[in-house]
Amino acid sequence: MRGICWEAAGRIEPSDLEPLTRIHANWISQTPFGWQRELDSPLIATSIGSGGYWGESDAGLEATTQWAHERGIRILLKPHVWSRAGWSGTIAMKSEEDWATWFRSYRQFILHYADLAERCRIEALAVGTELGGTVQREREWRSLIAEVRTHFHGPLVYCANWAADLHQVPFWDALDWIGVQAYYPLSHRRDPELTDLVRAWRQPLADLSRVSRRWGKPVVLTEIGYHSLDTAASRPWEWDLAGNLSLDTQARCYAALFRVLPEQPGIRGVFIWKWHPDYARAGGPADTEYSPQRKPAEGVLARGFAEIERDAR
Repeated sequence: MRGICWEAAGRIEPSDLEPLTRIHANWISQTPFGWQRELDSPLIATSIGSGGYWGESDAGLEATTQWAHERGIRILLKPHVWSRAGWSGTIAMKSEEDWATWFRSYRQFILHYADLAERCRIEALAVGTELGGTVQREREWRSLIAEVRTHFHGPLVYCANWAADLHQVPFWDALDWIGVQAYYPLSHRRDPELTDLVRAWRQPLADLSRVSRRWGKPVVLTEIGYHSLDTAASRPWEWDLAGNLSLDTQARCYAALFRVLPEQPGIRGVFIWKWHPDYARAGGPADTEYSPQRKPAEGVLARGFAEIERDAR
């Protein structure tokens, strides 16, 4: 799986997907959102069909899926609950009654996208993304996963946070893949050397292979990304990370990943955060954000994906 995390823009053209073929990507993830006012609010609001970016609407998801399929690109549909009150991994209810209401609301949210995925012949579906505060509700999750399977007949994955809930999820056996939002810190040094980054990657990837063997399921790195900053390897999960522009640090972080990935056969694939549809305006040599586009990192991705493609033949 040679994937990128696709940004849901206001509008796109079919040609916006063409650059993905140049970097040998064969999967994209699409992320529609549900909205939770507070971390202990039991109701999830959605913008199904309208509101927000067009690319997050049903029409946008369906069109993007069709255009991707026409180019031989597969889809991971990855619905995500978002709250302005804080990180979704800390969602927690105040009472059993609220938990019951939350799971009813989440059920409605996720089953809508299970039906959309089935209708559009989407290849894989995430039943949850970084909901660590909920995963110990094992009975509710197993019931939900079983119901999702009656609506969608492709592979199911839960996307765990690398630090918070990867080792806490008790229902990996009910899923097809183990998903990891893989923002591992690699180095606290500014502008670290490639050899240091390769060495730093070996332990977490070996740990993920052990998780894969324990549960008998392949691991997918459902999200991984780096700023174009000299501090990119230190706290890659921080959206507002401070540092100095460094295209080379971003490129080396990815180069280290692709150097080590072949050592761990339990890891099925990777999704890079993130890719913008308007390629001509995305990224570029002055951009400090996550996009690898029009930067040295893009070449690293192209070479890494091409090597994975060759090895899979």
